[in-house]
Amino acid sequence: MEKTSTSVWNSCLEIIKDNIPAQSFKTWFEPISALRLEGNVLTIQVPSLFFYEWLEEHYVGLLRKTVKKQLGENGRLEYNIVVEKSSKNIPYTTNMPSNGNGAEGKRQSIPVPVSLNKDIKNPFVIPGLKKLQVDPQLNQNYTFDNFIEGDCNRLARSAGYAVASKPGGTSFNPLMIYGGVGLGKTHLAQAIGNEVKRNMPDKLVIYVSCEKFCQQFVDSLKNNTINDFVNFYQAMDVIIMDDVHNFAGKDKTQDIFFHIFNHLHQSGKQIILTSDKAPKDLAGLEERLLSRFKWGLSADMQVPDLETRMAILKKKMYADGIDLPYEVVEYVANNIDNNVRELEGAMVSLLAQATLNKKEIDLNLAKSMLKNFIKNSHKEISIDYIQKLVCEYFEVPVEMVKSKTRKREIVQARQISMYLAKNHTKTSLKSIGAFFGGRDHSTVIYACQTVEDLIDTDKKFKAYVQDIQKKLKMS
Repeated sequence: MEKTSTSVWNSCLEIIKDNIPAQSFKTWFEPISALRLEGNVLTIQVPSLFFYEWLEEHYVGLLRKTVKKQLGENGRLEYNIVVEKSSKNIPYTTNMPSNGNGAEGKRQSIPVPVSLNKDIKNPFVIPGLKKLQVDPQLNQNYTFDNFIEGDCNRLARSAGYAVASKPGGTSFNPLMIYGGVGLGKTHLAQAIGNEVKRNMPDKLVIYVSCEKFCQQFVDSLKNNTINDFVNFYQAMDVIIMDDVHNFAGKDKTQDIFFHIFNHLHQSGKQIILTSDKAPKDLAGLEERLLSRFKWGLSADMQVPDLETRMAILKKKMYADGIDLPYEVVEYVANNIDNNVRELEGAMVSLLAQATLNKKEIDLNLAKSMLKNFIKNSHKEISIDYIQKLVCEYFEVPVEMVKSKTRKREIVQARQISMYLAKNHTKTSLKSIGAFFGGRDHSTVIYACQTVEDLIDTDKKFKAYVQDIQKKLKMS
């Protein structure tokens, strides 16, 4: 059977899919399409230069191996990069072999002239200014420097930094940042705005909550100033809209934002949105608006893992000039894992008590002080803490437990971790499987059954599990 670009690329994808997390595959490989196959050179199309740079930085080795497996030792990969500007696609093709040397390519840009109406009324400042001036409504404390990066937010942060460097000049338009309460969506969104203003002070940037936008729209209807309202937002270079899920049920406000969105996007302006859910899960919004939310990149913010939570606490301690024992920091990070806001709130309370009492805080004192934050520490045990405890007990690397290796000691640690996660957390079997390297729920069921069988038949193994469970109860 004759090889085609599509068949070769699909064969590559099958290999890649088995070697990376499902979410990474969906984000970085599903948007790629095969263009042509000429001899031993496969050309693929990627959505942006940032996309290409990410692939070269993180997946170059995997790509090289898969292409060579399909096309032989002389197999090569080349990229066709598409620069997306509103409704136009301007292809920029360059021969960039996947050699890991970080080949550079200049990006095309299209200048878009903007004419500002000097009489536009500004809903954020006193009207009547000779030149449109905007208070961006940004919190200056929200920056990239104090935004702690981890596996839980790496994609969102990387995309946000790319957008801040080239607002309107990437394929991430709009950039939708979504996730639960207190995970840092607003911090990251405003960090983008602050970075744009720092490097491009002439850019018109505005941050507005969805509720505030809706209120302004209603006021403009009452005051018959709807044109001024629309013109103001259409004049922005970067608009950051927080909590767009609050558009639900507000049909007229959705309609006006739809037209503002279209104007900004077609003019090459940057749109940044935050929401508590992914676009596909948002209810009460018009389909035409949801479809536009899906045009760019949707990046989720997940609950931070133990290491990230500890890094957040250490950053807070450093900023406040206070040093706490490692076991205190670990205790707080282990037991408050719902969101960053609660985590920082607990630390503020702890630091306040330390300052007022003028004495060092040890673990017992910390437990006493934080009892209002930690209602039942036994129930607050997290999967990543269980994994860390098991790996420390058996002296195996944490990252290996999520890998595909079948080494006996790694499989044993993984199965015990799954068993304890099922019995000591409220996490679903599907979520437990996903945590341990993207495995399905049947793998978790099998692991738990294996552990239970070994507990019944192997005294030494039973002692291992009981010992780890004691450590869990003491945490």
